[in-house]
Amino acid sequence: MLTKVHTGLQSVPGVWWKPAHKAEKIWVSIAFAWCIVLFAMMPLWHWKGGQNPSGVRTRVDPKAYYARTVAFASRYKVGEDRGLPIVQPPAGADVYLVGLTFQWYPILKLEQGKEYMLHLSSLDVNHGFSLYPLNVNFAVVPSFDYALRVTPTAAGDFRIICNEFCGIGHHTMVGRVIVVDSTGRSVADNSTAIIGHGGAQ
Repeated sequence: MLTKVHTGLQSVPGVWWKPAHKAEKIWVSIAFAWCIVLFAMMPLWHWKGGQNPSGVRTRVDPKAYYARTVAFASRYKVGEDRGLPIVQPPAGADVYLVGLTFQWYPILKLEQGKEYMLHLSSLDVNHGFSLYPLNVNFAVVPSFDYALRVTPTAAGDFRIICNEFCGIGHHTMVGRVIVVDSTGRSVADNSTAIIGHGGAQ
């Protein structure tokens, strides 16, 4: 049988108002010092470690970005695969890629060792840009154009996988980036390709 009723108006029973024990103070101090170390490491990781790529993010109207991407694809189209244009822009060009349910548009064909300005955005919902089998991941958000300078270092036929759930067809959202070497040769598929520092082997 309940004999004592406690309400929120009464102080909590206990000794929480007494000074902390010496051991508790030591552990709190260690945890606080470690937090400060990790906080200080964040700009160092960005600047020295290359953990976060430096890019330019600007606001953009999703429909205007999509129209710009379609115009880019029409201008540099060199082929087609399953109804999607294969686009080969010149070195140094602005390259546009858009995520929309449930595809990446267009298929990019780039040259190994050449620098490009890659623009990423979404037409509808949040998508995740993951370049397989390399460890390249970006959040692709509608209304934002994320511009990043990229230089492909390995020739091959790479896949873009959406790694953020975007709807019922999420598992079918696979795009392509074809990287050719100076002779125009690429690896047909990555099933047997080994990505090393010198490129695909």
